[in-house]
Amino acid sequence: MADGARQSRVIALTGATSFLGRNLTGLLEEDVSVDKIVSLGPRQPDTAADKTVHHELDLTSAEAAEQTAVLFERENIDTLVHLAFLNSPGPAKVWSHELESVGTMHIVNACRRAGVNKLVMRSSTLLYGADSTNPNFLTEAHPLRARRSEAFFLDKIEAENEVLRFASSSPDRTVTVLRMAPLLGPNVSNFVTKYFSRRLIMTIMGYDPLCQFVHEADAVAAFKLALDRDVSGVYNIVGDGVIPLSHLVRLNQRRGIPLPRFLAGPVATATWFAQLGEAPSGFLDYLQYLCVADGSLAEKHLGYRPVYTSREAFIDFVAGRHGAKELAG
Repeated sequence: MADGARQSRVIALTGATSFLGRNLTGLLEEDVSVDKIVSLGPRQPDTAADKTVHHELDLTSAEAAEQTAVLFERENIDTLVHLAFLNSPGPAKVWSHELESVGTMHIVNACRRAGVNKLVMRSSTLLYGADSTNPNFLTEAHPLRARRSEAFFLDKIEAENEVLRFASSSPDRTVTVLRMAPLLGPNVSNFVTKYFSRRLIMTIMGYDPLCQFVHEADAVAAFKLALDRDVSGVYNIVGDGVIPLSHLVRLNQRRGIPLPRFLAGPVATATWFAQLGEAPSGFLDYLQYLCVADGSLAEKHLGYRPVYTSREAFIDFVAGRHGAKELAG
């Protein structure tokens, strides 16, 4: 369906208080084609206004399956944006599994039961995994090979697979999965921003992988495009260009501490269990090997063109951390 052809949309958002959820809610409040916004989660986003109605929803609760389906039917939702995913790994593995993997199953079943016409889901390019055999640019056809021993990756892979099964069984619906590069900017917080905020940044001796990001503003714009255009499929959402990790450390005016991999693993494990690190040792792959995605399909089918390069996204993150500037708009 062409832009602007759809009228009186009722759009629901899980994870509505996340960075993406808050900013999308604000955009949708100003969109004349949106009749109602339904925020789902523990609280209403602070960007909500007259169009937004809020329902408390805990996807980890025993009642979540029935509650979600009833809500979708009652509110007559035609479009769902699924953003209820963790930005950083955490110690509560059972809870995160219930939220992301099982919670997505509840969401999909509710969409099926309530006749939701469109589902847009957040995913991650990190799910491709960092590996020595990776090509220079990973397309959407590349298998998801992130370490499944890490719950942070496994739950998201299971969630995406659930949504793709739904898409396969419902060809009459629009199902769009946006695999985002790590988000950077002055307003987001995740394990990547925490890693680069350290004074001493651990790296892997002998390795200097190329890194790729997407600016927070471009990420929001990509979701709005996916909402305004009926385009099914999986799309990488990335900023243009790549930057060596060593260059990022210098741009950030930090000091890199190179450790051999055999030593970096125990150090990462110890700091993780002591709650002093951003991520467990399985994430060290991304400090050693390439994980860069090809964004050409999103440009071709969604019309997505990033305003910020990966380098500019990183610079804006650094500037925002120092309070030097704020994101316009």
